[in-house]
Amino acid sequence: MNASPQPFGYHLRHWRQHRRLSQLELAHEADISTRHLSFVETGRSTPSREMVLRLSARLDIPLRERNALLVAAGYAPMYRERPLGHPALDAARQAVELLLKSHEPYPALAIDRHWNLIAANRMVPQLMAGADAALLQAPVNVLRLSLHPLGIAKNIVNLPQWRSHLFERLRQQITATADPVLVALLEELKAYPVPEEASRLILDGEHAGVVMPFKFKTPGGVLSFISTTTIFGSAVDVTLQELAMETFFPADDVTRRALQAMTVPA
Repeated sequence: MNASPQPFGYHLRHWRQHRRLSQLELAHEADISTRHLSFVETGRSTPSREMVLRLSARLDIPLRERNALLVAAGYAPMYRERPLGHPALDAARQAVELLLKSHEPYPALAIDRHWNLIAANRMVPQLMAGADAALLQAPVNVLRLSLHPLGIAKNIVNLPQWRSHLFERLRQQITATADPVLVALLEELKAYPVPEEASRLILDGEHAGVVMPFKFKTPGGVLSFISTTTIFGSAVDVTLQELAMETFFPADDVTRRALQAMTVPA
């Protein structure tokens, strides 16, 4: 049997504690009395729709979860969730496709909130070559594909450092979203073994945590990348807020020339 839906106060208290705020601190941020906030959390007062949105904004709650809070308080969801192929998202989809295409001959891909692959340019499949077919079945989780022993982990020269870098990003995402799926994914990834020879490698080129090179072994030699993440900054659609684009740039001339030579004809 499904558990009964939790009341609004339960959700509010969860997010307040997740953000490590006291009732006094949140009340100050939201410009309401601590007494009123306490009554809302305990269910003695029913918040207005405007109050739900104000508290959600002060707690920096993701749009998906703001909808859940609105429903728990007895209101209709405010933020739509539509597939990227929906006509209303044509402009956003075209922007994603343009970014992916224009980034060639360098790899670029788009992922959802759980790191599942949504789209990629023509360079990405070349980096996935040799991965076990089971890991390439949709939906392809790019973190699982990257770190699983049967994925492309065997080709990542600086695997321990890149693994730690991905774990830190995933932890930051968990802090922001409190998503249990991401919590489970992190635990799964942490259990993957790291080859002993890889653990002894010393990474060159990291710049005080600002740039983490991604060094990838290919038949033509080792390629070295740096990556950036692009998101929709003012999204009011759940799908767009949860969409991220990962773009990889060559970190040296050797990699730049190699990628140009690998370019797949249109």
